[in-house]
Amino acid sequence: MAEDIIGRRLPFSLDAEQAVLGSLLIDPGCFDEIVDEVNEEDFYSNENKEIFRAMKAMYLTSRSIDAVTLIDELVKAGVYQTMQLSDSYIKEVLRAVPSSANVRDYARIVREKALLRSLISACSDISDSAFAEQDSVATVLENAENRIFNIVQGNERKELVHIREVLKTTLDDLQKLSADPDAAQGTQTGFSELDNVLVGMGKGDVIIVGARPGMGKTSFVLNIATNVAKKYKKKVCVFSLEMSKEQLVSRMLSSEGLVDSRNIRSGKLSFEEWNSLTHTAAELAECDILIDDTSSVTISAIKAKLHKVKDLGLVIIDYLQLMQGESSRKSDSKAVEVGDISRAMKLMAKELGVPVICCAQLSRENEKRTDKRPMLSELRDSGSIEQDADVVIFLYRNEYYKTGPTEDEKSAAEVIVAKNRHGAVKNVKVGWIPQYTKFISIASDGSLPE
Repeated sequence: MAEDIIGRRLPFSLDAEQAVLGSLLIDPGCFDEIVDEVNEEDFYSNENKEIFRAMKAMYLTSRSIDAVTLIDELVKAGVYQTMQLSDSYIKEVLRAVPSSANVRDYARIVREKALLRSLISACSDISDSAFAEQDSVATVLENAENRIFNIVQGNERKELVHIREVLKTTLDDLQKLSADPDAAQGTQTGFSELDNVLVGMGKGDVIIVGARPGMGKTSFVLNIATNVAKKYKKKVCVFSLEMSKEQLVSRMLSSEGLVDSRNIRSGKLSFEEWNSLTHTAAELAECDILIDDTSSVTISAIKAKLHKVKDLGLVIIDYLQLMQGESSRKSDSKAVEVGDISRAMKLMAKELGVPVICCAQLSRENEKRTDKRPMLSELRDSGSIEQDADVVIFLYRNEYYKTGPTEDEKSAAEVIVAKNRHGAVKNVKVGWIPQYTKFISIASDGSLPE
């Protein structure tokens, strides 16, 4: 009997569950139709759950499925005698449907009932959390939103997953990659040599871009944002905690239109520059770039906004140390707070399944050395940034330390891949054009383009 919740029965359909199992017994090939639609945790009846689990294990190992082999598998699993399973129940399941023609409809009913039960459970937990008053309102709201969002996305899976299921998914992915090698590439930055090192930015990756002030962190990540949006037609969300949205767009116009940023700031533009800006603005308007310039924002607030974005491809945050910790986790130590933020950011990237690029400030330690190239130990405020990141990139321009900031001199720059969880670390040469706030790929011989 279904469990009561405040005197009401939890939603489930025994007929639909038996119809799914009966269809699979009639035609085991039906698994191909429903493998992504339903799994054993969607079955309310424990008996039906164990039968489906056993049948799926047989299917994944290419064993024949019928009433006799199914009973044998249940016996081997040690559940046949301990549950209300019998030859008569298996025969009842087999007689549940005359054919397997409507198996997808049966599976949909089972899945929908499971989603309703998940929603009831989530609402019950949310209600208990609100009544307890032990967490801050922000934390309760964030947890509530995450629970509901996970149900909507089909991620409300609390049970352990057997390796055989993961193996099937992995092998399917490998088969697709072997047929289309380009699919192995993650999101491209638009800098060819850097993409060769990173093999693109993977789903769920956190990429930290660190540098001392004046090295061009914001320009670099905005260049990547426009590359991803223009060349690869992906939706990009930019969270700027330091600069206004108007300042960001001015930089994009300068770098994409190759118009001197000083002229844009002063408004002293030639006819040709106006034409270039008009053309560039029309191109950028067609790009899916979303900007948020809230100066004080938390990871939970960012995540809430990103949940509403469909077809998200890339997230950029500028920058880490300006982010606000959750109100319920205030700490006297900035390092502890930044560590909490970096861990939450990694969890967010994994949940959303998109790369997240985050700028970070570095300490002044490099300025005490002769070789001023940054090191991992100089990530400011927290060593956990290095631990949580999948990729750590440093920007370094030698000319900066020789001549100081300049707005009209093309020079070489280094993109130092100091950590790469997926591959090699390497220094990549790029070009820097300060008047356009633009980084560019350089020729194969390392020379700057004219």
